[in-house]
Amino acid sequence: MRPLTADSLRGVWATLLLPLNADDSIDVGRLETQAATLATTELDGLYAHGTAGEFQTLTEAEFDQINEVLAGAGKPFQIGASHPSAQVQLDRVRRAAAREPGAIQVILPDWLPLNDGEVLAFLGRVAETAGEVPLVLYNPPHAKTPVGPHLLSTLADAVPSLIGLKTAGGDKAWFDEATKSGLSIFVPGHFLASMSLLGAHGSYSNVAALSPNGSVRRARDLDVERRIAEFFGQHVVPLQKAGLSNPALDKFLAAVGNWADVGTRVRWPMTSATQADVEAARPAARRLLPELFEDSW
Repeated sequence: MRPLTADSLRGVWATLLLPLNADDSIDVGRLETQAATLATTELDGLYAHGTAGEFQTLTEAEFDQINEVLAGAGKPFQIGASHPSAQVQLDRVRRAAAREPGAIQVILPDWLPLNDGEVLAFLGRVAETAGEVPLVLYNPPHAKTPVGPHLLSTLADAVPSLIGLKTAGGDKAWFDEATKSGLSIFVPGHFLASMSLLGAHGSYSNVAALSPNGSVRRARDLDVERRIAEFFGQHVVPLQKAGLSNPALDKFLAAVGNWADVGTRVRWPMTSATQADVEAARPAARRLLPELFEDSW
């Protein structure tokens, strides 16, 4: 597809989630069905290999297999080449670039924190490897090396192919500084409505896990955002406090939305949500958020 730019990287994008068999192998048939379903939605595009995609658990053969499904879905797509090892990640970037995605998402190497010079050295090498495919920096709150808004401008100037940032966002002062970088700022789906008012441009959306079309149609609805927070407070936060990971929570949301057969199983040793958790949450989701479920997806 045509490479994205900082100006064209916009909207609501959804991740592919891993449907797993009882032995933790990927059910490719269910993955293909999920991708085909998402391709018919109003989403701006699809991506793979973020946190919710359990990228750190994948073999290199699985990484390539998922990319083939993603690229064949017929929807604009981005590939996450992330890996805790810089060396493995560089090889994933090389293979991802050959698929000609709209962008490649990367994380900073994640065992030891990097200083600013090391961040620049890493992104410079990755950009050189990616060639004409632009980069999006994936920098969630649990990243070992947090990138503040001032450093963003330095990175954007030094690495012209860096077009976007996945972040938790911040307050008005944070956005005022971050948007000076000229990068496209993507935030969590359940904060997109309010953070759009501060300068956010889109979301790699957890709300899309609950309802792909609803996440697009209600992306800027502040009242729906308030009620999403109420639903999360009742049914997501308790699971989070019980120790469930973000991949487990996104699969839980997909099971509550019931738009594809993803399942709640996450890879060992992470803990999965239960079917009882899902059944308890479904009535609340439809009562609090009827706008998200106006059609089957």
